[in-house]
Amino acid sequence: MLDPFAESSSDLRPSLVICAYDNNEVAWDPVMDLSGRAWSPPGARTVVARADAPDALALTLIEHLGDASCRGMLLVGRTRQPGTFRIQTRAENRIPGKPDRIDPGAPGLARTTVPVADMVRALNVAGLSAVATSEAEEDSGDYLLFRVLNAMSDSSDTPSVGLLRAPADLPDDAVAAGIKAAAGAIAAHMSPLPRRRHI
Repeated sequence: MLDPFAESSSDLRPSLVICAYDNNEVAWDPVMDLSGRAWSPPGARTVVARADAPDALALTLIEHLGDASCRGMLLVGRTRQPGTFRIQTRAENRIPGKPDRIDPGAPGLARTTVPVADMVRALNVAGLSAVATSEAEEDSGDYLLFRVLNAMSDSSDTPSVGLLRAPADLPDDAVAAGIKAAAGAIAAHMSPLPRRRHI
């Protein structure tokens, strides 16, 4: 089952997948209270994708995007740059640590589809430093981002997919606040799901 926090089918909020892809990441705990449900930004329902080996996790994330209710995906990782959140604006078609392409038949770059400027602004409003960057970092985050972006169909209603990197020197509560701010900015652009017709 992909979504252990799924709500009833009458929930018309679009889903936003949040994935902290590093097994060692402890700053982001989606369960915020005793209800056992994940924190969700206004207007969206959070779906948690747990960390896994990159190839297996890529397939899980792509499967999430195949769900019509999934309108966004935020990958969360770390940056070696101190003090500032980094929102990556593109992913490279390159296997981390190797010169080989992830997909030899695909373009060299894939651009993210999240509202980058709004995310930077939301982080700044939360009192956190943030920048948009086209620079990739050699880790599974860039690999996962490319795999997901490359798997999306060329439809007019493209989901918002992006990668947020938190500085390693920030305390856990600041990292969690940054993830919430970025997720909220993505959710603000989502429309409610259409009501199902009962025949």
